[in-house]
Amino acid sequence: MSTAAVLPRILGALFYYSPQRPDIKALIGCLPTLPSLFAWRDPHTIDELCHSWPVAADDELIWQHSALFEGQGEMVAPPWGSVYQEKDNLLMGETTASYRVFLRQHGLEFDGRHHEPEDQFGLMLLAYSALIARSDQQAARILLEQFLLPWAARYLELLQQNPVSAFYSRLAQVADIYLQNVSYQQALNPVKRRIFF
Repeated sequence: MSTAAVLPRILGALFYYSPQRPDIKALIGCLPTLPSLFAWRDPHTIDELCHSWPVAADDELIWQHSALFEGQGEMVAPPWGSVYQEKDNLLMGETTASYRVFLRQHGLEFDGRHHEPEDQFGLMLLAYSALIARSDQQAARILLEQFLLPWAARYLELLQQNPVSAFYSRLAQVADIYLQNVSYQQALNPVKRRIFF
């Protein structure tokens, strides 16, 4: 796997999979290495963020993930793009359908848990990583400009403010900086969409 694909793969996995999985638990132990995996514009800030990561006890972190990503009651930061981009905050709206077509065109299909929409933030980072790994820069760019970046900043802002988990708030902060860095380095021009959430 190309080195450029490693960081979005790690971030995507942490945003998607429960920390009760042994492989995800192992990734959490690797968080202090994130500064070395990417050419950050401000390495000092990333160093500080990744040096003292607020990790809760295992059971607590599993509950936090479930509350923030699977939903228990009202979700403060739903992780699906359609919620932000559809007027009625619908899951599986038109934006999800067009993203699904894009994935199929590029041979990417995910066996999501419980038929989860493909526009889940972590899944989208995993798709981006897969495209980078196969050196499909054009498709990777389209994924960011048309499908992820139009809503990601709003989602990550809400997740950073969540009252449930300092760990996932920090993860959102690092992911936000990462996407800003990628946008700057690749001179991306994201589609402007109205955000409804």
